[in-house]
Amino acid sequence: MSTRKVSCDKGLRLGEVVEATTTEFVVQCYELYTAPALGSLVRCGDGDAIYGIVHEISTRSIDTGRRPIARGRDENDEDAIYESNPQLSRLLSTEFRALSVGHTEDGSLRRWLAPLPPRIHSFVHPCSDDTLREFSAELDFVSILLSAPITAADDVLAAFLKMASNARADSDEFLVNAGRRLTPLLGGQMQRLDGILRRIAT
Repeated sequence: MSTRKVSCDKGLRLGEVVEATTTEFVVQCYELYTAPALGSLVRCGDGDAIYGIVHEISTRSIDTGRRPIARGRDENDEDAIYESNPQLSRLLSTEFRALSVGHTEDGSLRRWLAPLPPRIHSFVHPCSDDTLREFSAELDFVSILLSAPITAADDVLAAFLKMASNARADSDEFLVNAGRRLTPLLGGQMQRLDGILRRIAT
């Protein structure tokens, strides 16, 4: 079980935590449509970090009592709608939910839930390929994802594993080992296992 020191990913901030529990956190993006892709690994907190895998992305009206209305009847393309209605950037918000799958304690990586959720307004960053490779070197956290009460958990896991494989030179070997690790975890759910493996292979 790896507990070696990890370095923080500095640079781009995706947004801030606006809701948090010990099992997941919700992030409001600074810009519309700038959420990381489904299955991405993100990090929140400037000291000891909490890591999460993106499992849901949404864009909606900031005013929950009002839905957006169609505005493009006379526009040539979708971008023109935003150019003609610059207020949309203040009326709409993009958010994503991330399932907590690990944290650091005194700089050491732990692939299980943190004892406390991240603070509201914690900055959230995408993880570098180096961090993604290190985090996915052991798949202890996969059971958290497989048992989570979230929509499309299998698609989220498959997307994460494909990103992790693309971040390393031994991508095929990584996916084979991931499949072997999933087999005992889903021993009684062969149809589910087959579906995940098909997604990874494509």
